[in-house]
Amino acid sequence: MPDLLAVLNNPRRREILRLCWDEARSAGAIHEALDDVTFGAISQHLGRLRDAGLLDVERNGKSRLYRTRRTALGPLRRWLESTWDDALYRLKLAAELEASRRGPAPSSS
Repeated sequence: MPDLLAVLNNPRRREILRLCWDEARSAGAIHEALDDVTFGAISQHLGRLRDAGLLDVERNGKSRLYRTRRTALGPLRRWLESTWDDALYRLKLAAELEASRRGPAPSSS
């Protein structure tokens, strides 16, 4: 099983867990919410989270729905929940996502 802290060290994976916290979402819906990430990258992040036991996957016709497995987070659950309730989290997330973004910086024109 992958190291839980290593899996949660990625801001995009933490954001995927947040997106799937209260409702199950398809990979397409997650991709829409994280529109600066390729669908392939979303798929890889979902795989890492699933392998770590942090996501439940439910088949719904041809698609799969992902939901955070809260109990698998153990004591980290409270930490994640407390960070998500905070406006500073959103600013920190934006900065982390920008820092981890690959490719050229967007033009300001």
